[in-house]
Amino acid sequence: MRRGSRFGNVLAAHVRTWRPYTLWYVGLVGLAGAALAADRHTPGRLAAAWLVPTLVWLAAHYLGDYLDRDLDAISKPQRPIPSGQLRPSTAVVCGVVLTCGGLAVGLSVNGLTVFLLAGGVGGAMAYNGFFKARGLWGNVVRGALTGAAFVFGAMMAVRTPPLELLLFVVVFWAHDAASNLVGTLRDVAGDREGGYVTFAVRHGPRRAAGAAAALYALAVATAVAGTFLVPRDRAAYLLGILLAAVLGAYAFRMLYAAGRALTSRTALRSHEVLVVERLVLAAALLVPGLGLPTALGLLVPVLVVTLTTQRVMRSRHEFSPDGRAHSADGPAAPPAFQR
Repeated sequence: MRRGSRFGNVLAAHVRTWRPYTLWYVGLVGLAGAALAADRHTPGRLAAAWLVPTLVWLAAHYLGDYLDRDLDAISKPQRPIPSGQLRPSTAVVCGVVLTCGGLAVGLSVNGLTVFLLAGGVGGAMAYNGFFKARGLWGNVVRGALTGAAFVFGAMMAVRTPPLELLLFVVVFWAHDAASNLVGTLRDVAGDREGGYVTFAVRHGPRRAAGAAAALYALAVATAVAGTFLVPRDRAAYLLGILLAAVLGAYAFRMLYAAGRALTSRTALRSHEVLVVERLVLAAALLVPGLGLPTALGLLVPVLVVTLTTQRVMRSRHEFSPDGRAHSADGPAAPPAFQR
């Protein structure tokens, strides 16, 4: 293999590990925290509020794929590590380097974030290494990590954020727990075969979809209640929340319309809508602090990148080229999910 071709394959493996269609959300969450925590903002602190959660998010992808490599070898052998395109040791090194970089930037701005960052990194590892395979606990822990990203962003703007911002922590906690739960619906067959007892494996996809819808409704209701806390541009803020809610309703309608015939591809399409919807939700929280033009200026390009990369990359990342789920004994066509 030529050197240039080998480099291209390695780079492609890293880009697939980054999942660029999910990469921008957590940075917007951090920015939302900074935007709402202070009246005045400096470019450096806003950059840190975006950069550090993004670095930790990338690190979690590398380290999470390392911890999930045995499960992926069963259900998603096309992914970079089980396919041999990315060495497990390389994933660990990249994860550690990115984590250290995020810690260095965060601590240089606000030393108190040491506890939050340690909890966030530890929580990400605990999620992949323990809670992910243990029902609703995994979704709750995953949601808490996104809530922590909002708090971190606020701490980039002020040393100790005001307590009323905890309301918005609930928004991102409940939302990410909901979208993560929807994400597990596309992996029921592989998780069951790999011994991961997710909520969908234990209780069935229909109950899992119902639990996700309840968490999502909590996130939207809490965001609407937050209208009374934002300092300005309340109409634009509320309009953004309502637009996100419309997209969310469409995503959950896909799940309920499928009924007992819900398949992994339908679940993936629903989650793809939520990936776009949550960008709108996070951008809505930028409006009161940074203004509508700035919020739109950030939202539009990340929407374009997200929609483009989802279309090009995501299906191939989640499903093998033959479109079939794989078991330890070889390929097996995924049946329609049963209750």
